[in-house]
Amino acid sequence: MPAPIRLRELIRTIRTARTQAEEREMIQKECAAIRSSFREEDNTYRCRNVAKLLYMHMLGYPAHFGQLECLKLIASQKFTDKRIGYLGAMLLLDERQDVHLLMTNCIKNDLNHSTQYVQGLALCTLGCMGSSEMCRDLAGEVEKLLKTSNSYLRKKVTLCAVHVIRKVPELMEMFLPATKNLLSEKNHGVLHTSVVLLTEMCERSPDMLSHFRKLVPQLVRILKNLIMSGYSPEHDVSGISDPFLQVRILRLLRILGRSDDDSSEAMNDILAQVATNTETSKNVGNAILYETVLTIMDIKSESGLRVLAINILGRFLLNNDKNIRYVALTSLLKTVQTDHNAVQRHRSTIVDCLKDLDVSIKRRAMELSFALVNGNNIRGMMKELLYFLDSCDPEFKADCASGVFLAAEKYAPSKRWHIDTIMRVLTTAGSYVRDDSVPNLIQLITNSVEMHAYTVQRLYKALLDDISQQPLVQVSSWCIGEYGDLLVSGQCEEEEPIQVTEDEVLDVLEGLLVSNLSTPVTRGYALTAIMKLSTRFSSVNRIKKVVSIYGSSIDVELQQRAVEYNALFKKYDHMRPALLERMPIMEKTATNGPTEIVQTNGETEPSVLDTKHPPPVTQPANQVRANDLLDLLGGNDVVPVIQTTLPTKPASAGGELLDLLGDLSLTGIPPMTAYNKNGLKIEFTFERANPNPNIAVITIHASNSTEADMTDFVFQAAVPKVSRHSLELILKCLIMKHSRVNSLFNQNCATVF
Repeated sequence: MPAPIRLRELIRTIRTARTQAEEREMIQKECAAIRSSFREEDNTYRCRNVAKLLYMHMLGYPAHFGQLECLKLIASQKFTDKRIGYLGAMLLLDERQDVHLLMTNCIKNDLNHSTQYVQGLALCTLGCMGSSEMCRDLAGEVEKLLKTSNSYLRKKVTLCAVHVIRKVPELMEMFLPATKNLLSEKNHGVLHTSVVLLTEMCERSPDMLSHFRKLVPQLVRILKNLIMSGYSPEHDVSGISDPFLQVRILRLLRILGRSDDDSSEAMNDILAQVATNTETSKNVGNAILYETVLTIMDIKSESGLRVLAINILGRFLLNNDKNIRYVALTSLLKTVQTDHNAVQRHRSTIVDCLKDLDVSIKRRAMELSFALVNGNNIRGMMKELLYFLDSCDPEFKADCASGVFLAAEKYAPSKRWHIDTIMRVLTTAGSYVRDDSVPNLIQLITNSVEMHAYTVQRLYKALLDDISQQPLVQVSSWCIGEYGDLLVSGQCEEEEPIQVTEDEVLDVLEGLLVSNLSTPVTRGYALTAIMKLSTRFSSVNRIKKVVSIYGSSIDVELQQRAVEYNALFKKYDHMRPALLERMPIMEKTATNGPTEIVQTNGETEPSVLDTKHPPPVTQPANQVRANDLLDLLGGNDVVPVIQTTLPTKPASAGGELLDLLGDLSLTGIPPMTAYNKNGLKIEFTFERANPNPNIAVITIHASNSTEADMTDFVFQAAVPKVSRHSLELILKCLIMKHSRVNSLFNQNCATVF
């Protein structure tokens, strides 16, 4: 059989291929020749064939059929064969393949070989791909070699010990006696690997961490010698002596000094020396400074030292290298909570990073800018962030808008500024704001009683300019429906009032109903706003016509609203003013679930609320539809929604919506607190009436915890008229705690039963 071509010739031939297909053909032809040579047990050229196979493996072609040949080369007595065999084992084998266990005995023999280079090959292979089983079997040989005085072997065996500890952490104590003299080595290679081993042991065992804390003075002395040593050609990198070893020592010091006062005190001086004496003109110096900063911020360092570290990061922000600026921003973001004032000094530089062309730097700068916002700089920071929101890419708008909302809610200097800021966000990035922005802004506007006229005027102007931003349109519609009378009256003290007629306002809202830009939710807001204006404007007939038109809308939600509003005009017109009155002040209450809005009007009785008007409370769509008939007559915001399971039954003419309270399963429903404010607490309990199970008994417990009398306590209860045949409702009103609560039933609501 002719001698196979050499590796160099194969590389030269493959590089002459002009297409991928031609290269693949060459590889397949050579692989076939290598397979034939393997089958004939050609020991002469096995080393050459495995070397070529490894090159093809690095090109991405399959080479698994050479695994056993690597084991044969490892068992050879020739050093050249062993070298290629161990290299092939590291590339082609791993612990997921059982065949790797076959070379355990060969590695053990080579670890005891008389030649250091053969021992080095075995150590490199074990430290690279040794499995937990191999590490257990060979840990004794590794521990013996760790005590050798040969620096060539010692640095390799130290790294191999690191791999053994990672695979079998319980063997860590085996290497503890051998670590006593590791840091006394003069050879930088051994010293470097020794620091890596100590770091690994400290990270994996608290006991080892406590044990090695006594080495802090020795590590400080080594680091000081590296800084003060003169020029050494063997270790010099860009004018700095062995920066790799310096970085490793700084990392180990960070671990040893964390949460330990004595160790931190011992390393404060050397950290200050490194931070002030390291050259920053080269990237090597920046790497050492970065590790120094991380160490200073992670240990219990002095305040002046922490300020120095943050100033170093501030200088990094001025560097032309984008990677250094990104690293600085990320580090400042981690430290801003603990050293807020020190980071604030670099606020202008951080804000300038918002204009960077790099996407990653802009995102980090945006996050850090929001972290720097406080009550003192809210106006200036919001100005910069709103400018960024105006010009940033779409991928940033959602996060930036959310950050502005949160910062404005927390640090707003005045309600007018708060409202103006939120409106600016909605105008700039309305389509990108999060879902709860609309109810949050509505809640803010409702509570700002003195700003109602100003707000509705501003929103009306914004609506005339742009109706494409749906959140802005929804808030505008809601405010026009609530405060439309203030808009047409021209009552605005904050700025010059605009002159607008009722017909112009209705034209704008009707335009939203027919606009292709409006979503179904927006149309619901607009229709409800028109309905609200029926009690504020004199154009009631026009509003009736608009509402009746949408009674046949193909949008089920819009149709249902229109039908219910028509019912208010026809059957319950005497209740319409009360149901469509202005929304009372809303208060947020923290819950385990979504944010709830509690509505109060400053009185001692629960109000009849207009829940059909789109409220600032997000509910699931099926829940909203299931409660629409109850919403029509109010009260559903005060009484918590009862989650029940309706039994399956034939559909009636009115559907399930007409039988919402029928066949309710009241078993296991706990008492509910419907109202608890200003000393008045109202609780509901539920039970079946005996012997008729079709009668639901709702018992109301009202208690007065104050010392004063409560008067004009009005209880209102209403159900749809069509539900009388499916439900008989018995109400008991019990006065507890104090008897000074006067209770009476509203006659208008009582007639609905």
